[in-house]
Amino acid sequence: MLTANALSKAQGSRQLFRDVSMQLSEGRRVALVGSNGVGKTTLIEILLGIQDPDSGSVQRPPNTSIGYLPQALEDELVGTALEATLGGASHIIALEGRLAELREEMGRNERPGQDHLLREYGDLQSRFEHLGGYTIEAEAQRVLAGLGFDSDLMSRDVAELSGGWQMRVALARLLLARPSILILDEPTNHLDVDSVVWLEGQLSEWPGCILFVSHDRDFIDCVANRVIELDGYSSNEYVGSFSDFVVAREVRLAQLEALAANQKRKFADTERFIERFRYKASKAKQVQSRIKALNRVDRIEVPDSKELKAKFEFPEPRRSSRVVVEFDQAIAAYEDRQVLRDVSFVIERGRKAALVGPNGAGKTTLLRLLLGELDAGSGTARLGNKVDYARFTQNLTEMLDPHKTVLQEFAASIGDPGDRNLRTVLGGFGFRNAQVDQKIGDLSGGERTRLALAITMANPVNLLILDEPTNHLDLPSCDHLENALNAYPGTLILVTHDRYLIRSVADSLIVVRNGTATWHDGLDEDLLKPPQLAPGVGKSAAASGSPHRRERDARKDEARHRSKLSEATRELRKARDEVELAWEKAENELADIQRQLADSATYDDPKRVATLTQQHDRLKDQAAQLMEEYDAVVRRIGRKEAELD
Repeated sequence: MLTANALSKAQGSRQLFRDVSMQLSEGRRVALVGSNGVGKTTLIEILLGIQDPDSGSVQRPPNTSIGYLPQALEDELVGTALEATLGGASHIIALEGRLAELREEMGRNERPGQDHLLREYGDLQSRFEHLGGYTIEAEAQRVLAGLGFDSDLMSRDVAELSGGWQMRVALARLLLARPSILILDEPTNHLDVDSVVWLEGQLSEWPGCILFVSHDRDFIDCVANRVIELDGYSSNEYVGSFSDFVVAREVRLAQLEALAANQKRKFADTERFIERFRYKASKAKQVQSRIKALNRVDRIEVPDSKELKAKFEFPEPRRSSRVVVEFDQAIAAYEDRQVLRDVSFVIERGRKAALVGPNGAGKTTLLRLLLGELDAGSGTARLGNKVDYARFTQNLTEMLDPHKTVLQEFAASIGDPGDRNLRTVLGGFGFRNAQVDQKIGDLSGGERTRLALAITMANPVNLLILDEPTNHLDLPSCDHLENALNAYPGTLILVTHDRYLIRSVADSLIVVRNGTATWHDGLDEDLLKPPQLAPGVGKSAAASGSPHRRERDARKDEARHRSKLSEATRELRKARDEVELAWEKAENELADIQRQLADSATYDDPKRVATLTQQHDRLKDQAAQLMEEYDAVVRRIGRKEAELD
């Protein structure tokens, strides 16, 4: 158990928090929430020992393992994505290395100490199996697959991957390590909807303790069983899910406001008494007594949530044409690799569409196609007449000059301000009074996001494209962004993994999967889940004719399509089945040898041990090779089917 007692921390003249206490023990999954700038990341770094508190203490048991995922990677990951992930199980890899050394030693001529080697090998082999050593590589592949990696990405060098994919590798490494306490600072920022849903399932069943910061309300609600809120003064802990926290917090604030009002009335009565009798000698003793009493009382402070909230107000844009975006049989490709095909849909003026799909499926390619940054291989992709657009992406926060103040960067980025007061505009995005004179290098991640959003939204546009706008934002700012987007008079394309925001704002979905992008009116919850969790997704509801005829025609079309695919992939499927049988046979033989090696009686015969270990290594390599062959054939089948779709 990690225990924090009465922690306080100030940043310059500003008090971040004081008197914060918490316990992190097995089974607790704690969400840490609060406005940007109240010190959530600072508190985490104090718990980890990266920073020291101004007062208070942290007790970390010596045998407790702690895993930490920061908002930005600090340590360089080495090797392929799979190798870097396996580094999270370094204790198991070290055991495997020692077992290999012992096998090599036992394979030599007999000499004194052989019995000792056999005993050590037996003990280590039993421990290795108990820790899941024989399946650790398969487990690493499972975790990476859950986070969106295919076999090609798993074999790529981490240094070649983008920052978002590197963060996924770091997260996979932590999940494989399974520390006693897992601390995650905005773990969903670089994930797509599919991966967020998968991660929810993993963390909701986590056996140890989790402390995490997130702005994703669905994610918090699914994972957390406790919520700790930093409110700019201290901390308050609530037992239950995020939904329970919202209700309990409102009750607590109402009680706090009532107590504060009652205290204020009593203070006013006392101050009137002091003022009335301050100069009356017969009352001097009572006056002094009440002055001392006032000084001793701690005043009840009610958090003013308005201080740090942003308003995200939009200037009125000009009116665009009815058709704002049009795709007609558009194809997008990079060199000889086709990314999207047969993209056909229209976005009309005033629609608010959420663009969803797994990372790597082509969401960014679709936007580049739309904005003319990429030419369509065939078909058309265009903006309508009189369409003015602004686009927010996360790399805007990285382009901010850390040496400039908020006001200087804002003024330099938006150009001619006209008759607008820039301080007033920034106030609408949560930067008030002296905050506009802060250096950008001193801002939190959420404050930088708010500034980048201010730069994006400052000028009037009738098409707004927001790519993960809630990353690093606090929950109050997410609420205000939601309200602003609902009031926004233009057309919106929203790329986000935040399902709560999608449900609150969007009126339609653009789903990018399987090499194409499809338009869906309304919000079908199944479309926000991975395909394996949403059977039946993707069937068209717009077929013409009667329901019976549509159903009959659909069955015929499906049967013809299956027949065509079956004929074209017959030989490949035959090869796949043969490899699968060989792979299954090798796995079964390997499992049998593992059972023999797990039996202590096996080690009474050194020659048998040597033979079994040789067979084990041979079968392990054979199974791995067959798995690669199987994956290769499956990919060839997938490519063939994609060509025929």
